[in-house]
This record gives sequence, C-alpha cells and structure tokens, in this order.
Amino acid sequence: MLVTPTAIPDVLILEPQVFGDDRGFFFESYNRRAFREATGRNVDFVQDNHSRSARHVLRGMHYQIRQPQGKLVRVTAGEVFDAVVDLRKSSPTFGKWAGVMLSAANRRMLWVPEGFAHGFLVTSESAEFLYKTTDYYAPEHERSLLWSDPTVGIDWPLGGAQPLLKPKDAAGSPLAEATAFP
Repeated sequence: MLVTPTAIPDVLILEPQVFGDDRGFFFESYNRRAFREATGRNVDFVQDNHSRSARHVLRGMHYQIRQPQGKLVRVTAGEVFDAVVDLRKSSPTFGKWAGVMLSAANRRMLWVPEGFAHGFLVTSESAEFLYKTTDYYAPEHERSLLWSDPTVGIDWPLGGAQPLLKPKDAAGSPLAEATAFP
C-alpha cells in the first residue's frame, strides 16, 4: 500500500496494490494489519456508510464534537473532491484544509483522523461514496462547518456551478464560531 501525506500530515492518501488482467481487477480495500502498518494507527472501525449523490451535491463539512469519528473514505462509482479541515485547536494546522480527488478509477482512499470536519463534492454525473468510521453516528453531537467559509478557503472545483446542499450544511458555522476540539 502506498501512503502519501496531504498538506496536513495526519490526513493520508492510501493507494492499495491493485491486481488486474483482462478479466478485471482485485484489491484489498481494507486490511487491519496493513492499515496499522501504513498509518501507525490501530483503530477499530464500528460502522460502514454508503451514499449515492448526483453531480454538484456537496455533503459536509461534518464532524462530531463528542464521539468524534475517524473515517476511511473511498469512492466505488464516479468521482468526488474530498475535503477536510483541521479543527484541533492544539494542532499547528488548525483551520487549514486539504483536498484530494477520489474516484472509482484511481481507487484512492483517504484517512481522516478524529478532530477534522469532512465533506465532499460530486464532480461526476453521480458518485457512490463509502466510509468506515471509528465511532457510531451521534446526531446530537454532529456539527457542520460552513463549507464556504472564506477564512478556511476550500477551493471547491465547482466550475461556476452552485452546489446542491442540505439546509443544515448551508447553515454551517464559520470557523470563528465553530465548536472545535482541544
């Protein structure tokens, strides 16, 4: 497995070894031992989630202030621009963002540690997005960081289009007002 740090060193791009021939391909999308060796993190994933979204749907920027979730994310159909924002006040990268294109074609995965807001924008006609989490979904602890906060400055590849947002995402808190992690 090839591991590449993003602009925020704790957020990692994972590229599995893919075995392919004229019949198709095979790869391990998750192996606990290989994940631990590649990331230095021994995590227990407790929940798998799967979403399907249309072009220009922007989901995020979500996080849970209690029961924070580490996430291992990937795309099985289509393509997304995946973004994270560091919300750990004690971190030297607090308030900084990193983004990466994930697609069924590139088979990349992204490790998003606890303490980050996370979201994605669908850049293909549609996309199917899968993610493993280290803690259970707890809606009472969920928060949304404003996807368009100019102080964070995520460079969403919208190409002039307006994103399709859920009302709670459109009403997210700017970084200056967001509940952050210690």
